[in-house]
Amino acid sequence: MDPPWSHPLPPALHSTRDSGDWSAQYHANSGWVYDDRYERNRETNIHWPFQSRAEWRLGKFLAENLMQAQINAFLKLDWLDSQKPSFSSARQLLDWMDALLSGLRWQVMELEVDGYNMEKKIELIYRDGLEVVESLFRNPIFAQNMMFDPLHVWRNVECEYGEWFTAREATRIQDTLPEGATLVPIIAASDKTPVTRHTGSLEMHPLFLTIANIDSDVRMKATAYAWHCVAFMPTVKFDVHPDYQTILQARLWHRCVDIVTEKLKCAANVGEFMTDPFGDVWHCFMPLIAKANQLLGIHLLFFRNWKNSNPSCFLVPKVLHSLHKFFWDHVLKWCKEVVGTDELDARYKVHHKCVGVRHFNSGISCATQMTGHEYRDIQHTIVAMITGAAPPAMVWSIHALIDFIYLAQRHVHTESSIGDMEASLAEFHATKHSILEAGGRAGKDNFNIPKLELMLSFADAIRRSGGLIQYSANVSERLLITHCKVLFTWTNRQSDFAEQIIHLLDREEHIRLLDVYLLLCKHDEPLVNAAEDEENLCSTDPASTWISHVAPGEQHHFKAPRSIRNLFTKSLMSNGATAVLSITVTPDRSKLEIADISNLYALPDLTTRLNEYVARHRESTTSSPTPQVFDEIAVWYKFCIQQYLTCRPSVIMPSQVVQAQPPSSDFPFGNCDITTWAVSYMMYISRMANVLLIHTVHVAEVRAVFQLIHSCRSHDLPDFLSQPLLYVRPFHVIATPDSQPDTHLWILERVYSPSSPQAPACRMGFILPLTEVTHAVDLVPVFGEKVDCTLTMVSSQERYDHFYLNSYASKEDFDMLYTLGQM
Repeated sequence: MDPPWSHPLPPALHSTRDSGDWSAQYHANSGWVYDDRYERNRETNIHWPFQSRAEWRLGKFLAENLMQAQINAFLKLDWLDSQKPSFSSARQLLDWMDALLSGLRWQVMELEVDGYNMEKKIELIYRDGLEVVESLFRNPIFAQNMMFDPLHVWRNVECEYGEWFTAREATRIQDTLPEGATLVPIIAASDKTPVTRHTGSLEMHPLFLTIANIDSDVRMKATAYAWHCVAFMPTVKFDVHPDYQTILQARLWHRCVDIVTEKLKCAANVGEFMTDPFGDVWHCFMPLIAKANQLLGIHLLFFRNWKNSNPSCFLVPKVLHSLHKFFWDHVLKWCKEVVGTDELDARYKVHHKCVGVRHFNSGISCATQMTGHEYRDIQHTIVAMITGAAPPAMVWSIHALIDFIYLAQRHVHTESSIGDMEASLAEFHATKHSILEAGGRAGKDNFNIPKLELMLSFADAIRRSGGLIQYSANVSERLLITHCKVLFTWTNRQSDFAEQIIHLLDREEHIRLLDVYLLLCKHDEPLVNAAEDEENLCSTDPASTWISHVAPGEQHHFKAPRSIRNLFTKSLMSNGATAVLSITVTPDRSKLEIADISNLYALPDLTTRLNEYVARHRESTTSSPTPQVFDEIAVWYKFCIQQYLTCRPSVIMPSQVVQAQPPSSDFPFGNCDITTWAVSYMMYISRMANVLLIHTVHVAEVRAVFQLIHSCRSHDLPDFLSQPLLYVRPFHVIATPDSQPDTHLWILERVYSPSSPQAPACRMGFILPLTEVTHAVDLVPVFGEKVDCTLTMVSSQERYDHFYLNSYASKEDFDMLYTLGQM
């Protein structure tokens, strides 16, 4: 801040002729110039007030991970005597962090409710909604992940609905705006959450905002910082009858949102010129397109004067509450009533466990608290689990409803997929009487359930607003944890804890922004994310993509969503080029002979099957079928498979682990997953056991993963022997979805060799290259009316011979198998 007398006299006040003595003095309290207090110091040291990049990293680590007392204890360590940092205490370090270039300003407003006296003040802590939106719109991190114009997308002459800009409402609103106007659609989320555990009753009620210009894949990651906390609503208890408590709180909430969004609504009505990440200026209008909260008993709704904000449009159904919570509150209860809690628990207990998939070791009824993740995990197998124990007509109704739930979660829809979704819901309503007849509704004779009625609006909501999954409450639920519950543990838990949380949020934002800025300056890069995805893959974390482009290897210094490792760059490609397979560089066992593997995996016919594999691939079958061209064999207990999303080919899925562990004390029959295989070698692998699914929908269990090793480099192994191989035991299809209207699932049966007086029937096996695998699937045993109580998850897959090919194991499995079942 420069002193007021340091400025020269304005030219307009200069005398044109000498008029004697003349003096002037500026007002001491006006015209101050504010700037970064460390700007001049950073001209010579960009890390100022820190001495170096290393000291900045140390300070950042301490501020983000340790309490003040812990920081002070760390600074007193003898180890630091020879290299003490320039900050000597936690207070000094945090003061430096707080003095960094700040972001948006927080405000505090004291409110009163006419006619009601409150013991404590009602304070609204907020940031201006328009400033928050402008910050998101110009954020350079999202430069490569933004849309500005409505567009129509067609797939095979059908209109496609995905992002909000591809839906009908975007075009409708654009048609009402002045020529050249740009839409900046607002998405809001708000919910109340307790911040104390077991004791106390402290609550927080934050309001979050984002804009639909940012790609939905990015917005759906809470740690991508595409959402900003814009306000903390006051949580007060009125001294009134309980019947009026909720109404008064709702009215106060709407009044607060009205204050926060005042300028935002003005901009929505008349427009606002805003700058994008590249410095271009746009004439922006900001309709509210997604929000749902507290509408009962309110006469002054916050959106009453918000242009192009229609409740029938922006009250978008939430997948978490409208589907997954509905399943938990109603569908699962119907199944428990009919099948029985003990029987249903037993079935979930003995289900084969796969890596990365939740297994309910104690059943599904003993959990005291469930989240959306558990709701979905139970959905994955509920149809196959109740089959046999529930009447077929009820299973038919349940499977139709689960079909609707899965179809409604697609990221991208067409009129055909919407038609399939509506048909599944109509199928449920046509068969739901079977649930009443089976006693699933526990004495009730109707389905008067509001969320069930809400499902009738899903089709129109998708046409208006795009894929519903992008508005899922999963993100806001996560934000409640990161912005309230976690930060509350860093406060002193006194009455001003909300102000302390704001301070912590500001500090976190300062550190994050400066960290990126310092990295870009160090590498002399522009302050706009110009990193293009060279592999043409969609990234859900633009910050990490930018950082990896600027400085590979620096991503671990930044908080970001857990990245998906791309195996397509350096792994084995499947024959159909639709998946990649990966094994570790170092095998789990090496230097083995065929006899060793036969004993290790209990595969007495391994040598015979290897001879058959070699014979199939040799040009002449007259030569010796047992090649002595390898010295040893290496084995792996698992491999990974990775694919692109079927509905979005530019998005890579997380890799899946397929197990093939030999028998052991923990797994007497081995621990293997299931796959599918075909004569055309278009194979798929199940999550349950390593099984290969073929184009003709035959299935097999992967029992071993091995590779022949030839130590003599003068003679290379043929291509069909030099790659990793699989020993599999096949299944075959005995029933198709069309023949199973109750479950609409494939039924598979293990394949046995013909029995004879000399040799009893045994399970058949054969050898395939690892590159034949293209997908992982899941199998669920056909339990019948009662599950065998002597079985466990270790033995169930081995003891049963008939299985359901589970099309609900994941949304990707459902999309693939649902389409295959429609053929």
